Amino acid sequence: MSDDNIISLIKEFVIKNSEKDDIHGFQHLNRVYNTCIEIGENLNANLLVLKIAALLHDIGRIKEKENPTNKNHAEISAEMALEFLKSNNFNLIQADVDNIIHTIKTHSFSLKLKPETLEAKILSDADKLDAIGAIGLYRTIGFTIKNNGGVKQVIQHLENKIMKLKDLLYLDLSIKIAKQKQKLISNFYHMLLKEI
Repeated sequence: MSDDNIISLIKEFVIKNSEKDDIHGFQHLNRVYNTCIEIGENLNANLLVLKIAALLHDIGRIKEKENPTNKNHAEISAEMALEFLKSNNFNLIQADVDNIIHTIKTHSFSLKLKPETLEAKILSDADKLDAIGAIGLYRTIGFTIKNNGGVKQVIQHLENKIMKLKDLLYLDLSIKIAKQKQKLISNFYHMLLKEI
């Protein structure tokens, strides 16, 4: 099976198993996917591993909400991804499957696992980059409203997570991308504090 066919089948599976919003839904996955490709091509990463992991990295979010346990969405996503990859004949070597699962597990901000492979570092960074800048600001406000929060909760989310993300990036290229995006977040935060 060609790489394009593999990605096409995975996209179909992901669309069916993604949240139906802009915050963590397929649009988020697609943006992270594109950022992973951009960074991965520059750093000579294993693009097939990266593409598969990027597409599958949040598929556990629905199950996490349906059945809250002690498991983080990244752990659930990794389990679902492994089951999906095993049930399809993609002819992936075991080292690539292991890397995909590791990459998915270590992308989460809240799980705090350290990515060990280049692909895992790229996905971790790409996911964080989607939480800053204009789209990150939109997602922060949308997430807060979706969870019945207001301005105070937007400020708390910015302080407790979003504004810290730039310091948690692994790759120089990611840091370079983040610098420009971070300006918008910082300006918005300071203006918001002045205006409330």
